[in-house]
Amino acid sequence: MAATSNCSILLLMIALLAISSITTSHAARSLLQLPNLPTIPSLPQPTVPQLPTIPNLPTAATLPPLPSVASLPTLPTTNTPLPSLPTLPSVPKMTLPPMPANIPLPNMPSLPNIPTIPNIIPTNSPPPSN
Repeated sequence: MAATSNCSILLLMIALLAISSITTSHAARSLLQLPNLPTIPSLPQPTVPQLPTIPNLPTAATLPPLPSVASLPTLPTTNTPLPSLPTLPSVPKMTLPPMPANIPLPNMPSLPNIPTIPNIIPTNSPPPSN
């Protein structure tokens, strides 16, 4: 029964493929048999406005001279010492109780059983024998 349905599905797909190729070739032939189409007139080329001219950049001769290092203002300097940072209070050291020698481990929960997914995709393997 399964072989018959697989065979009929295969024949149906081949028939659909044949019909679609017939209609495709018929459409291609009808396109080839069309009379010559009129030519498309050429469109006028758009005119691009001219770009503005780039102004001349100043040259080194027209730039003002840079000020000398001696004439630049300097930051005021102070000879007063900086204040020292305050001392931080000491943190008391914490001591932990000793760990017990034997620690019972908690029971791990078991993993749930995952159901298997049935194979619903037909393959070319033979049907199982009874």
